[in-house]
Amino acid sequence: MPQPHHREPSSPRQAKLFRNNKSQAVRIPADFAFPGDRVMIHRDGDRLIIEPLQRKDLLEVLAGLDPLEPEDRFPDVDDTLLPVKVIEL
Repeated sequence: MPQPHHREPSSPRQAKLFRNNKSQAVRIPADFAFPGDRVMIHRDGDRLIIEPLQRKDLLEVLAGLDPLEPEDRFPDVDDTLLPVKVIEL
């Protein structure tokens, strides 16, 4: 998984608020831009915290899955196969 970009703290700056239909949006200056097209947002008192969305790669998702229960396992299909028929050409 890509490591998050660590940036030096910067001086506070003003950003413009605007309306996008019924949602309020903030215009983030280019030097504050996040990668991707989604972020996580949460409230901390009067502050809104915006953080980059850390997506898991496929191996991390698979590693986090619980093993299948015996009743969920795939059946042994070899038992249901027809015998091999040898065909001479």
